[in-house]
Amino acid sequence: MSRRGWMLFALMSVLWGIPYLLIKVAVESVSVPMVVFARTALGVLVLLPLAVRAGRLDVVRRHWRPLLLFTAVEILGPWALLSDAENRLTSSMTGLLIAAVPIIGVVLARLTGDAERLGPLRWAGLLVGLAGVGVLAGSHLGGGSALAIGEVMLVAVGYAIAPMIATRRLQDLPSLHMAAFSLAIAALAYTGPAIATWPSAMPDGRVLAALAALGLVCTALAFIVFFELIREVGTSRGMVFTYVNPAVAVAAGVMFLGEPLSGTIIASFVLILGGSVLATARRSPAAAPGPPPEDSAHALEPVAKPTPAPAPER
Repeated sequence: MSRRGWMLFALMSVLWGIPYLLIKVAVESVSVPMVVFARTALGVLVLLPLAVRAGRLDVVRRHWRPLLLFTAVEILGPWALLSDAENRLTSSMTGLLIAAVPIIGVVLARLTGDAERLGPLRWAGLLVGLAGVGVLAGSHLGGGSALAIGEVMLVAVGYAIAPMIATRRLQDLPSLHMAAFSLAIAALAYTGPAIATWPSAMPDGRVLAALAALGLVCTALAFIVFFELIREVGTSRGMVFTYVNPAVAVAAGVMFLGEPLSGTIIASFVLILGGSVLATARRSPAAAPGPPPEDSAHALEPVAKPTPAPAPER
């Protein structure tokens, strides 16, 4: 991989690793609808003019139904659930639970007709990753934490389904258009709830900075950098950064919010990330004749974001 590719890879690992920290800061003072609206609206302000300037709006009109479904499972539901869950969970734990997305993606692909055979290595990865989720969630299943964990796991399911929609129904839609118009739909949907829950007093500078960073840095800039990364190194290699994001989320929570770094967190991190790598590993050419099939579970992301081929996320 080129030096430029490594730089883009490192940048994406941070850009989609820090939203959990920023969401945790934002929900301290503003409502969940306000967080989602601010993030999507700021992203639209940057990306929609670029998409309109690029043309091809007729393609968007022809694909509005799958685009709406993609938006629902990638942004509308997940970003609200994620923000609400972080009222009761640490940003570190949230980031680690989301790391189960590739594992869920493998299972869903298999259940929906993926013809690729899962070998012993990938089955082992599924079991190891699920064990990591169990280790992480086991000590938090009391009271409101159980609900919050359920919300994050629903987010993970949505993040796993969205790339499948993108690769099967939205292949003709350019990545920039998919990102811009998905964010526009979400911003419109959350305008009313955001107005209804508008804060009575201006949030402090820390919260405003978190909202601005979520929209401009972790959404608009992240999409642009992601597109460049895919052009530079390809989809499969580019998506490896999804394995780094949880480490960034944990480090950010520990460094900036004083969240604990316990033995349980470290153990679950190793299990979830190790399981994700094994579960999404490709079979070697020796094990399967001909070119290796494309693994849809690599097409991850919280939050949408695909190229004309597979989708990103989160």
